[in-house]
Amino acid sequence: MISQTRIIRTKLKTSLIWLKWSLVVAALAGCATAPKPAPEAPVAPAPAPAVQKVPPRVGLALGGGAARGFAHVGVIEVLEEAGIKLDLVVGTSAGSLVAALYASGRNGRQLEAAAMAMDEAAFADWTLPIFNRGLLRGEALARYVNTQVANRLIENMPLPLGIVATDLNTGQGVLFRRGDTGTAVRASSAVPALFLPVRIGAQEYVDGGLVSPVPVRYARQMGAELVIAVDISSAPEGNPSGDTVQILLQTFAIMGKSINAWELRDAEVVVRPALRGMSSGDFTGKRRAIDAGRAAMQAALPQLRAAMEAKAHAP
Repeated sequence: MISQTRIIRTKLKTSLIWLKWSLVVAALAGCATAPKPAPEAPVAPAPAPAVQKVPPRVGLALGGGAARGFAHVGVIEVLEEAGIKLDLVVGTSAGSLVAALYASGRNGRQLEAAAMAMDEAAFADWTLPIFNRGLLRGEALARYVNTQVANRLIENMPLPLGIVATDLNTGQGVLFRRGDTGTAVRASSAVPALFLPVRIGAQEYVDGGLVSPVPVRYARQMGAELVIAVDISSAPEGNPSGDTVQILLQTFAIMGKSINAWELRDAEVVVRPALRGMSSGDFTGKRRAIDAGRAAMQAALPQLRAAMEAKAHAP
């Protein structure tokens, strides 16, 4: 009986051992045949943050043209209405007058009010007959400018200002960035034989239109990356009147034609107000000139916006 019990226990123990080994073998076989996990997809890199482009430095170059210069006021009005920020302004002759007033902090509407109130007869400070270098002194113009800009010097203007004149001795253009604003505008506007040359320091200066009718290159010199050039020059007209002023201005138009064409090629945007038939001495056409400036700048806005987009760059 005891031996039978022992035999049964031995068989039972043997069976349990085989069962354990069977389970181990089955488990190992299951591990060997289990499917491998799929590899994880690579993590896509995060997109680089968009770089905010910096708009170009925009310079406004205002050309000469005497009474036609009122068109500059209309151009400035439209630029302001369109939200175009200017970084600097530079002017020649009539353009220097508008540039100075604008740089001093006047907005377009204030410039228009000043233009409509301007009495050009107040600038007629005639010289004595013995002074045969010019008919007008130009001192009244300088006083007017300094009054309008509250006697600010060029270097103290809220908006960087440049004024172009011609060195009478060397024939070279000069860019005024410092000094008395009214005197610089007087020099820039001193049409030879009409105004006396203007002495500043040891040099004498005359109208900047002789060398730079629309001062595009001087806008570049001041740091402009994009230049808006406003050309108000009049085409030479046949049979000018016998008036001395008209003959002088006609001579200027002839001299400046080729210089103008060369300089304007470097501007991104050229604005040409439609002023045909309006002479440089016609101070009764203020409203017409302002409206022409507005219309011309309005038409040029798409070109200006495209140029600004193309010139925008990384900081």
